[in-house]
Amino acid sequence: MTGPEPERALIRRVSPFAVPAVVVAYVVGALFGGATAGWSAAIAIVIVYLNFVANALSIAWAASTSPTLVSIVALGGYVVRLIVYTIALVLLNQLSWFSPVAFALALVPAIVALLIYEAKALSGRMQADLWTFDGAPRR
Repeated sequence: MTGPEPERALIRRVSPFAVPAVVVAYVVGALFGGATAGWSAAIAIVIVYLNFVANALSIAWAASTSPTLVSIVALGGYVVRLIVYTIALVLLNQLSWFSPVAFALALVPAIVALLIYEAKALSGRMQADLWTFDGAPRR
């Protein structure tokens, strides 16, 4: 690949917003529901960010292997992300201080905002144009 992998570049572009987003989620949650709601909202943001990084790194790895694997990892990544969110919600709900409402109210907008940012950052380019594979003919 001649340029930086688009997934790793996207991680570098999103990462500076992670800590401020956690702080904002905590503050907003705490204002509306107390400290426990603030922590629940902050945890949601951390989970969204970590899922984003894991998914981007797995797609970057798949892109270095084969186009078929990119498709498998990309489609499977959506399912894995949903499973992780669900498991996190179920496990955290066992804690007496956890607020599932604050968690969900932070999780959903964070996912939507991240998807919009990803779409905007990658807009105008075909997904296939973002990767190169060893041995593939150049266009």
